[in-house]
Amino acid sequence: MKMRAAILEQLNTPLVIEEVELDEPKDKEVLVKLVATGVCHTDIHCIKGDLLTPPPVVLGHEGAGIVEKVGRNVTEVQPGDRVVVTVAPYCGKCPACMMGVPTSCETDPQTVMLMGTMADGTKRLKRKNGDELSHFMAQSSFAEYAVVEESATVKVRDDAPLDVVCLLGCGASTGIGAVINKARVKAGSSVAVFGCGGVGLATIMAAKLVGAHPIVAVDLLDSKLEMAREFGATILVNASKEDPVMKIATECAGGVDYSFEAIGNTTAMTQAFHSVYPRPGGMALVLGLAPIGAAFSIEAWRFMREVVITGCTVGSIRPRIDIPRYVDLFMAGKLPLDKLVSAHYTLEQVNEAVKDTLEGKIVRGVITF
Repeated sequence: MKMRAAILEQLNTPLVIEEVELDEPKDKEVLVKLVATGVCHTDIHCIKGDLLTPPPVVLGHEGAGIVEKVGRNVTEVQPGDRVVVTVAPYCGKCPACMMGVPTSCETDPQTVMLMGTMADGTKRLKRKNGDELSHFMAQSSFAEYAVVEESATVKVRDDAPLDVVCLLGCGASTGIGAVINKARVKAGSSVAVFGCGGVGLATIMAAKLVGAHPIVAVDLLDSKLEMAREFGATILVNASKEDPVMKIATECAGGVDYSFEAIGNTTAMTQAFHSVYPRPGGMALVLGLAPIGAAFSIEAWRFMREVVITGCTVGSIRPRIDIPRYVDLFMAGKLPLDKLVSAHYTLEQVNEAVKDTLEGKIVRGVITF
């Protein structure tokens, strides 16, 4: 089928809107007509060359829309269903899936997520002349339609606004799930969040939901810190003006119980670990995606006090269980996901959305179709 899509032709260049061809869904695949998709910093990582996905590539990985067609052996969704498309398709059979962590599915995730193909190693996108285009995160939602794995689709309630809940496809679920699923933050625990973009603010709203206190927000921009206050942060730290590790130690009796790095910045990862009070149960979680090959150093002695540092992929969520719950919490006014959406764009305005995201003018931009 023919559709419009935003293509990254070469690294560090504007996206180009072009009519492309999309193949029909194959076995266990679904064709989704996109209604909305978020613009995430991970898309920008690809534009900058921080990831391995080869251009030309159709970007986008926070899509939501309506199922238009299903391939063979699809049982979980049907045409007409409203769905969020997640960033992490899964097999349901590998050890990680069987342990309840499908976001860390072991079925060659690098091929699916980073190398520009679908799960079977093939591509469904091509130009009019037949040249293939890479997929992004097995989704490519900067387009009018997407063919995705059935396991990447999550049916949501009919009254949920797709231009808001699309954020649960990646960023918002990453922050919320990190607090609830991975760290399992307890009421009264202290929390620090490094980075107040979409993922960081979702982390803060979830920390408030579970009763954490105090909640420390760390960023370089006062405007983002004020936004963090609206989402539940009680202590604001501008890391461009003061040392966040020292400030957190002073304000939180030596450190916090849990810290979350939500930028993909190695300096912030080190600071997040050093901000945790050195005692058993202290945990630092890395949520941000750093450039491939990036490294950081931490003080080894803290491990003698049983402080933990761990990664967390897409919030360690169980998509078909947790995303509908998050939608219900949003609809009940408990998770203000709508406040994350600070601007809407058309597909033709995708480069403006990328620019505004890079310059910190918006929290999350959403492209609507």
